[in-house]
Parts: sequence; C-alpha cells; structure tokens
Amino acid sequence: MGSHSLTQAASRRRRCGWLLPLVVGVAFLGEIAFLGRLDMSKNAEAVESWTTSFHRLSSTWGADAPPGSGDDDEECEERLERDDAVPYDRDFERHPVLVGGAAKDWNRCSVGCEFGFPASKTPDATFGIAPDPSVESILRSMESSQYYSENNINAARGRGYQIVMTTSLSSDVPVGYFSWAEYDIMAPVPPKTEEALAAAFISNCGARNFRLQALEMLESLDVKIDSYGSCHRNRDGKVDKVETLKGYKFSLAFENSNEEDYVTEKFFQSLVTGAIPVVVGAPNIQEFSPGEDAILHIKELDDVISVAKTMKHIASNPDAFNQSLRWKYDGPSDSFKALIDMAAVHSSCRLCIHIATKIHEKEEKTPKFMNRSCSCSSKRGTVYHLFVRERGRFKTENIYLRSDQLTLGALKSAVHDKFSSLKHVPIWKDERPSSIRGGDELKVYKIYPIGLTERQALYKFQFSDDAEVARYIKGHPCAKLEVIFV
Repeated sequence: MGSHSLTQAASRRRRCGWLLPLVVGVAFLGEIAFLGRLDMSKNAEAVESWTTSFHRLSSTWGADAPPGSGDDDEECEERLERDDAVPYDRDFERHPVLVGGAAKDWNRCSVGCEFGFPASKTPDATFGIAPDPSVESILRSMESSQYYSENNINAARGRGYQIVMTTSLSSDVPVGYFSWAEYDIMAPVPPKTEEALAAAFISNCGARNFRLQALEMLESLDVKIDSYGSCHRNRDGKVDKVETLKGYKFSLAFENSNEEDYVTEKFFQSLVTGAIPVVVGAPNIQEFSPGEDAILHIKELDDVISVAKTMKHIASNPDAFNQSLRWKYDGPSDSFKALIDMAAVHSSCRLCIHIATKIHEKEEKTPKFMNRSCSCSSKRGTVYHLFVRERGRFKTENIYLRSDQLTLGALKSAVHDKFSSLKHVPIWKDERPSSIRGGDELKVYKIYPIGLTERQALYKFQFSDDAEVARYIKGHPCAKLEVIFV
C-alpha cells in the first residue's frame, strides 16, 4: 500500500475515533430524556450505571483492547488497594482510644491507647457504669460468677455493661489466669521425691462444688494426699507452693466452683512443676490440656473411683507417668499454644483493640465504605479484596483471592504468603519459652471473621468446606479476617 493510501486510512480512523464518542454521547442524552419519564427514585442509579459503563467502555477502547478483556490480576490488586483504601475519620495514632476509671497497666499496644482520669476529654469507655450514655461501661473481674453473679455475661449486659472482661472466653475481652510470662510452663520435670501421691492447697472450706468430698473419697481409696491448705490440713502450710508441688507426681487442682473457663493458678502451677493436675472445676478443662492424657478430670463424684485407680497406675508405672508428661518434651499441642498465646497481649491492650475495632466497624456501615469496589474483574476471573490481621494486632494487611481460588487452602496459603513476605514476627515470639518458639516459618492455625469471641474463634467457628469459604467472601465485601499463628 502506498503512502497516500496509508494517509487516507489513518484519516478515516481519526474521523471514526471522533465520531464514536459523539454517537455514544447522543445516545446518552437520549437515555437522559427517557429517564425523565421514569420514577425519579431510580434516576440516580440508572445514570450512575450508564456513566460507569461509558467510562469503562471508553477507557477500554482507548487502550486499543477488545471490550470485555478486563485487567490482569496484578492490575486488579493495584486498583483495589487504591480504591478500597478509604480513610477512617478516627486515626488512633493521633486520637488514641481513651479508657477512664483506671491507671495505665500495660507497656505497649498495636493501637493508640491511653488509660487515665481525663478532666477535659470524654473517654471512649470507662470501668464501672458510665453516667454518660455515649461512654461504654466496662466490667472487669477474675472471680467466679457463682460467687459474684454480676460476672455472668448476660447478667452484666442486663446491668448496662457493654464490655465484659472476665475469665470466660466468651467475654468481649477475656482475662485469664494464664500467660507464658507468668508461668514457666515448659520448665523441666523435677525429681518426684515425696511419698504421698498428691499435694493439695485448699483454703476455702465452703466451696460451691464437691471438691472436699472428692478429696475425702480419694483418701478413703488409699490415695495418700499431703494437704497444706486450711481444709483437711495434715502438713505445715507455711511453704512455697510451687517449690512444694515439684516433689509430687500429682496436684489436686481443685477449684472453688465448676464454671466454664474458670481455671486458676492451681492448674497452671501444676503444669509448671510437672505434677499431673487432677481437676475438679471447669467442665471444659480438657480444652486447657497441653497434651494427650496430660490431666485427670473428676467431672462428678462418681468419677473418683476410676481417677484413683488411674493415679495409682501412673504412679507405679514410669512409662505411663512419662506419657502423661510427654508434652513437656515434645512441646504442647497447637490448641494449647493458641490459647496461652492470647495472653501475650495484655488484656488492657486487647481492650483498646476491641474498642477501636468497634469504632471502625460502625464507620464501615457508612456509604463511603459500603460503596468500595472490594472486587475487580480480571482476565482469569474476579479478584476479591480481603483484609487480614493477626490476633492481638489492630492493623490489617491486604489479601487477594481470585474467584477460582475461593477455598480454605488457598485462603490459608494467601495469608501465609502475605505475612511471610512481610517477614512478620508473631506477637507471641518474645513471650513463649525458647524451646517452643520455633524458627522463622509461620504456621496458620485458625482464620476466622474479626469480631468473634475467643471461644468462638478457638473452638466453635470453622469454615465447613470450600463452598462456605466462597459464600462468605462473596457475601461479605472487603471481608475482615483474623489469623492465629502457632
């Protein structure tokens, strides 16, 4: 083809390129005129749909790409990261969460957090019942609800507390008796030098369960017990409890009430000393077990006979005794680590994270957040934008999954790869004993929606299958998830 013909062809393309927007524009004006005859409540939606379609069509054609070709995954991710990055009105670094009615009792937190008695500022929350309805009331207690009825979560809600902090893992912010820092749980097993099988430290003789009856029954079954507490004392009680327990094969970790999650220092001190806990207390105590066969549970008095038999067998059989303490050598179970790791973040910091999360969740219901894209069409499917954070931290990271990857395996892999690329250090790294810190590799234990209680996250919630994962991601635009690493 000669140069003259090429020039003519280029001229025709320019005329067509000029005419195309004009034709579309005329059609658009015609549509506007038509809209005038429609119900006005639908006009804005129709115009938005038209203008969006026109913008996408013209931008695609302008790139000399055929209609419907879409973006690749990387372009989608860049677009979503930019378009979905809607700023919150409250920046907690500049305007920290403010909790009144208590002094600061923590050192560091992943969200701006202040405790004190402000004179000029209205706090976000306060301990006790707040006279100002705009301030959330906090109940914090580590006592059993069987002794203090207001510690029951439903009772606390009924009294006007919006935030409940008790030993219950169903609390808004649990405050348990456990932590790696407080108890040297992985300490070596010391020699068992005492003649008696078990030691007991029981001082409340009016407990609201059957613990004294259980002790008496064990003794009647020839289980020798050294009792150092006020109840059934047969040894001098002026001793160091932990040091004393080290000499026994068993510890009677008998609580003063049988309440879910109410597990006190009696149990954790037993773990420290390598004295196998014999428990009267929380009906779900097995969830607190560091390993298989690591504890004995007397659920009711009828169990005492079988427990006594097991104690005698273990005491006389070195292999059985070592098996009960296998977790001391091999490391505790992932479920135990996930539970204890929670306390690596101070409860006051977890309180601030809870409050800040609720403040942001409220704002996420406004139009500027509801109108985010949250997904993008690529050449290979739809790319979904997710936000994920580690439990105990406030900041989320961007995660992307394509429509043909909406499986639990792909979700875990995406979370693992994202945090690994950031050289993420788990929040428990400095808290755990060095023997169970592991290397730099991350291990995903649980992924769940932000906002669940610890009980739900650890023991109840589970995506049943890949189809449920897909439904959740599609049904929750810009889904916010939390991950536990072990």
